[in-house]
Amino acid sequence: MPILLTISKKFAERSFTISKNLRVNERIRVPEVRVIDENGEQAGIMRTRDALSMARQRNFDLVEVAPNAQPPVCRLLDYGKYRYEQTKKERDARKTQKVITVKEIRLEPKIAEHDLKVKARLARGFLEDGDKVKITVRFRGRELAHTDIGQGLLEQLIEMLKDISTLDQSPRMEGKSLTMIMARAAKSEKPVRPEGAPRSANEAGTPPTSAAPANVPAQTPPTVLK
Repeated sequence: MPILLTISKKFAERSFTISKNLRVNERIRVPEVRVIDENGEQAGIMRTRDALSMARQRNFDLVEVAPNAQPPVCRLLDYGKYRYEQTKKERDARKTQKVITVKEIRLEPKIAEHDLKVKARLARGFLEDGDKVKITVRFRGRELAHTDIGQGLLEQLIEMLKDISTLDQSPRMEGKSLTMIMARAAKSEKPVRPEGAPRSANEAGTPPTSAAPANVPAQTPPTVLK
């Protein structure tokens, strides 16, 4: 008798600690259920109270896994252990995800050729880290009458980075700025690093990007570099 009382107590405690998304143990209110045992074998259709008794005797939970079936399908399992394992899998999956950030590099229409190459090397470092790069050419006053100069700068950058990048957003005007977004080319070979190019965004003087959970990658607001 003491053994039976101990098992019943454990069984009752589980009913109050499980997920609210599934009905478990005494929360199952239907008169009969189809039971799958702890080994995955069909145990047949039986009254719910008999299924609960079976679960108690084997020290498992009775979990309603298919409530819309006729009759509903229940499984015998250790629900606490199951939820722990599922939570661990979700946590591990989040650790492997990478956040795709958008780094912004700003240019002036009158930028010198040397400075443009420096910006290109910086963009290359970001692309190699898997980030996207937003290139912005800002126009002031009368410079707006010569947006073709900005277009030429963007075309030069496209040519400099063609071995590693693809256009995620074609050049377009946004207010008084001409912008485009570049992304790492999915099928590109490992690029040959130009002399003096930073190995990563860290070497370029930009704080590292922290990783975060998707199975589908997220994007963060652009990091502006002048």
